[in-house]
Amino acid sequence: MQYRIDRKTGNKLSVLGFGCMHFPRTLGRIDLQKTDELVMRSIERGVNFFDTAWIYPGSEETLGTIVYNNRIRDKVYIATKLPLIMARKPEDFNRFFDQSIERLKTDYIDYYLMHMITDLDQWQRLKNWGIEDWIAQKKKSGRVKQIGFSFHGQVSEFLKVIDDYDWDICLIQYNYSNENYQAGVTGLRAAAEKMPVVIMEPLLGGKLATGLPKEAVKIFNNANANLQANTNLQPAGWAFNWIWDQKEVTTVLSGMSSIEQLDENAGYADVSSEGMLNDTHKVVYKSVLSYVNRSFKIHCTGCNYCMPCPAGVNIPGSFSAYNTVYSLGYVEGMKQYVTSTGFTQIKSGSPDLCTECGVCETHCPQKLPVMKDLVTVLKRMEPLFIRLLGVCARAFLGKKRKTSK
Repeated sequence: MQYRIDRKTGNKLSVLGFGCMHFPRTLGRIDLQKTDELVMRSIERGVNFFDTAWIYPGSEETLGTIVYNNRIRDKVYIATKLPLIMARKPEDFNRFFDQSIERLKTDYIDYYLMHMITDLDQWQRLKNWGIEDWIAQKKKSGRVKQIGFSFHGQVSEFLKVIDDYDWDICLIQYNYSNENYQAGVTGLRAAAEKMPVVIMEPLLGGKLATGLPKEAVKIFNNANANLQANTNLQPAGWAFNWIWDQKEVTTVLSGMSSIEQLDENAGYADVSSEGMLNDTHKVVYKSVLSYVNRSFKIHCTGCNYCMPCPAGVNIPGSFSAYNTVYSLGYVEGMKQYVTSTGFTQIKSGSPDLCTECGVCETHCPQKLPVMKDLVTVLKRMEPLFIRLLGVCARAFLGKKRKTSK
């Protein structure tokens, strides 16, 4: 494992960090045994930065249990987050923080982040609530070692936020498919002058690993041979290398849910370095992007902040299936759509259920026009004859259920 230095603390942070939102699940619940094996294996491979959040269901409790049971608190740096979208008054700072401490079974948080700051006004509201004094008290007591924020907004606002306070760390979305999205490369370079920068969504919700169009995968495979590179370098490896090549990056998070994913990603991290790419490599990325930009019609990362939908729509699943139509073909996309939305089932998650309440758009860190995009998905994935089939299927299943009773 390679490490990069947090110059504010001297901490050596693994270039590959563990994003704890997607711990392995069984029957909808986090599988503690599988997650324990995964976390301990990641530590064996040199990973020492673990990123969770109050708002990730079951994540803090699971990570805390594993760290406590295995007596490894001194081997890891834990980052968790204050859920700003749920904070309504200054007293909520302590309420959420104390719950995180209890869940994580620890006395302190290494990196405590304001979750999902979008602009300077939002940060100013927190200041008006006394957040600066609160941070100072937590640092003085030793319960918070370093303070930071995760960002989902425009680069102009990002630059204002990093200049308005002496932050210790920040977390931004960044990958080769959207270099100028949100904070982007401009924000990355400006922030790196002040603090360590952690990257989320390096694979765009997995799309840059397993959701690329066939033509893009072929370009990467040909490059492996022509450049005499590691012939086992998969699309995920190319995506990680693009980020690790940049000296401004400290750690890249990956939401790994299997030993195979961990070992693959750790293998890439073992041989990563600043400046590892040359001009020929960069031409390869440009060629791949020409296909990626054609296929990903909706730039949803699958973060699930829009969920649960009050009306029951599977928003990320609908968007993923829609994009799959353009990357892997209509048949494959429809398979995914039927599975993820269950639009033929009695309890459907189809976009047709959308009531346009707008809750999803207020929570979306990508600022997507979710309601408009759902209409687009519905037209493409459920044309009239498909919708009629769905109605017939639901009617049949309903009748069958009544008969069985």
